[in-house]
Amino acid sequence: MKQPTHNLPHETQATVEHEVAIIGAGPIGIELAVCLKRAGVNYIHLDANQIAHTITWWPRNTSFFSTTERLAIAGAPIQNNHQQRITGEEYIAYLRGVVEQFDLHIQTYAPVTALARQAEGFLITTQPLAGTRHYRARRVVLAIGDMHFPHRLNIPGEDLPHVAHYFRDPHDYFRKRVLIVGGKNSAVEAALRCWRGGAAVTISYRRPWFDEQRVKHWLLPDVQAQIEAGTIRFLPSTAPVEITRTHVVLAPTHEGQLTEGSTLRHETDFVLLATGFRGDQSLLQMAGVQLEGENCVPVYDPATMETNVPGLYLAGTVAAGVQQRYVLFIENSHEHVGKITQAITGQWPSALGDVRSRNYELGLDVIEAN
Repeated sequence: MKQPTHNLPHETQATVEHEVAIIGAGPIGIELAVCLKRAGVNYIHLDANQIAHTITWWPRNTSFFSTTERLAIAGAPIQNNHQQRITGEEYIAYLRGVVEQFDLHIQTYAPVTALARQAEGFLITTQPLAGTRHYRARRVVLAIGDMHFPHRLNIPGEDLPHVAHYFRDPHDYFRKRVLIVGGKNSAVEAALRCWRGGAAVTISYRRPWFDEQRVKHWLLPDVQAQIEAGTIRFLPSTAPVEITRTHVVLAPTHEGQLTEGSTLRHETDFVLLATGFRGDQSLLQMAGVQLEGENCVPVYDPATMETNVPGLYLAGTVAAGVQQRYVLFIENSHEHVGKITQAITGQWPSALGDVRSRNYELGLDVIEAN
């Protein structure tokens, strides 16, 4: 039975109670919302920004590595006119369609500023533009992702106006010199796109060569060909130690770490730091979730996705902590939704991932059997 609500000190809105609160409206959070709505669960869905916010700051026209059947959610297939991998923009449009199709009520631009465990659930505080609100929920699912902030190098000049951690569009660098720092997918793809967009491109990477296990299989031979042809300059085993308005100072590295030796002064117009991203774990810490190891991986039960905090669950990439080497993606997080839905309702979702006839790559028959 729903309990009467009482105003908290200084709160601007009455506390509203729900069975479940989903925090985060990326693909996995949206998929969970569909599953809970189908099951008739009373839930509330919150996000600090717009749905799929992380994907909105991807470079324009960037294609997913994953194929469409791995990205589809809640049994709603992704259709397009070319039957190939889709771009971030196409996926956002698809997610908007899922929200519309299932009439999901998501409170966007409502950042959660406090999450506290109480005797019979959780107190959640949000700070939307309209003012502070409070909610109570018996269970909370964090589906907040793990790419909130860029990995900073913490070197002089990192905040100069011609330095960026986010790659927006190759057009920005047309007929300009750009130094791209990094050697994984983002750096390699940015280098190729900027070069083909008319930029003079140099790559600085802290290792001698790219890891073929971490660079998309269609990008590696392409960048190798351009480096060998001299159209893209490659500075292996180097790392920036200072950025100025006219140049970057690069120091030698050994096995990825700075070492003794002469530095290199590299003249450039722009600097793109493709150094990866990290998640915001403040809500985990507020709630008392135990974090382990150098990657600060949350402690949870792999059978249910429930953390060491009773009633608090993890869905999606947040479950991997601060991923230095990515192990969780959209495509292998669908099962999280199934496990959480089953833990809450006692039933596995009727539809998960892509349509059943094509979801063999997700191995849902094995997941359901377990």
